[in-house]
Amino acid sequence: MSAIGLRTPVAPASGLRGPVRVLLRQHRRALWVAGALLVLGVAVVVGLRIWVAVASSAERCADGDTTRCGDGSYLPTYARTATETYLADGGSAVLLLAGLIGVFVAGPLIARELESGTFRLAWAQSASPAQWLAARLALPAALATAGMTVLVLVYRWGWSGIRSNPQASGLSWFQSGIHPALGPTAVAYALLAVAVGALCAVVVRRTVLSMSLTALVLGTVILGFGKRRYELWPTVRALGGDYPSGDAWYTESGMLTASGKELYWKDCILAGSPESFTGCLRNRGGITGFVDYHHASHFWPLQLVETGILLVLAAAAVALAFRVLRRRHG
Repeated sequence: MSAIGLRTPVAPASGLRGPVRVLLRQHRRALWVAGALLVLGVAVVVGLRIWVAVASSAERCADGDTTRCGDGSYLPTYARTATETYLADGGSAVLLLAGLIGVFVAGPLIARELESGTFRLAWAQSASPAQWLAARLALPAALATAGMTVLVLVYRWGWSGIRSNPQASGLSWFQSGIHPALGPTAVAYALLAVAVGALCAVVVRRTVLSMSLTALVLGTVILGFGKRRYELWPTVRALGGDYPSGDAWYTESGMLTASGKELYWKDCILAGSPESFTGCLRNRGGITGFVDYHHASHFWPLQLVETGILLVLAAAAVALAFRVLRRRHG
């Protein structure tokens, strides 16, 4: 028997290893840019903390005051105020990064190949349509999860260090520019961006239009959660002026009538000064003041509920993307 007859055919690379390697080669420049953005984000937070530490030599009080302690005035260093300003937008930066991930997945990663027809080369070789799409979901999802996890950990370290100052302003945990970057919500937004980008790409199959639609969908989700985040967990109600101290998130306030009907401060905005607000509500039958709020202990329930909803939406988008691909290409 000849040597040729003894040869065993070499099977193509199984699983997603082959398609993933191809993706890494095709988009290595984008990966370098993403890595550079990650390093830049980490460097900014670390640099701000170092800046505050160096400038602390000019602080004369434990609360960061540069004037005489107890004189009734408070003047922090420029390093501290600038750091507070920059860190107050950390959550917005994370959401913007998630949006960029989704736009990249929708456009250059998937829709461009569907629009140009280059996907046929991969499907004619070792990768099935499902493997082809799975690779384009798995790689950005894994990289986005790792990158966002690093950013969240570094941002929490920077935020907590500055927030520990009792005079820090604009760094409350519930602010829309901060909350998304303090926990797993950031990772969930990134995964949703990957899923929405893939779904828009396989449905629209046009690069620019897919990218635009992805940005629109993600922007709508982000704005929706930003406005309704306080409804994700039940609030606590305080009555009669026994209002909480500390870092509480006030969501609603007003007065209760004798029958328990709620009258809100916003209904008396046109009444004028705060004193007239009280008079306005009392004239409408208000007796006891109330405040609805989220205690700082509600941070993790709010984070986890939002994360769960985002992951469910991401899973639904992925399932729908595979279904559309299967119906069109088998």
